[in-house]
Amino acid sequence: MHPQPVRALLIVDVQNDFCEGGSLAVAGGAAVAGAISDYLASPEADGYTRVVATQDCHVEPGAHFSAEPDFVASWPPHCVASTPGALFHPALDTSRIEEVFRKGAYAAAYSGFEGSAPDGESLEDWLRERSVSAVDVAGIATDYCVRATALDAVRAGFATTVLLSLTAGVAPGTSQAAIGALRAAGVTVTGAPRTGTAVTGLAQPGDPQSG
Repeated sequence: MHPQPVRALLIVDVQNDFCEGGSLAVAGGAAVAGAISDYLASPEADGYTRVVATQDCHVEPGAHFSAEPDFVASWPPHCVASTPGALFHPALDTSRIEEVFRKGAYAAAYSGFEGSAPDGESLEDWLRERSVSAVDVAGIATDYCVRATALDAVRAGFATTVLLSLTAGVAPGTSQAAIGALRAAGVTVTGAPRTGTAVTGLAQPGDPQSG
């Protein structure tokens, strides 16, 4: 009988600025925060040995911020370090989160695997040290940071699943493109994301940025 894989839940960027009322709000973000909390309280979540989260935490990320953003590679200021917008949304139950990996201080950093814990340890190293072999990914946004995090996870050799019903996407077009890219890379996807238009005038490229 084969042993069960050690599984972790990665909660990506469920922060105030990415939820309704934030500076870069994604429609459905607050609902995702609550849905993840409900999921963590369910018997299904008992299968996770580890639960971690990522946070956008920008200081001076260069061209990632712009007064005239194109909403593809540049964005309005958001999740600035030490501001309320960078905090986890209050509907997210953080009691099971064992470690937080902050990313993007001086660069765009879409993927949680570009982040580090307070002691400087990378997400990949942290997971490997704890013998994690499978990860489920949830959070915001389906078509950007969830996509990038899941792609880096599968490239690093983790069996990777995106729980789409626990994600919110910036726009339908980019979310569908992200789902296609994830499947092509070998990521398992389940459910359907919440999608909307995050920002007035938002561009909808065929293939969202992953960097």
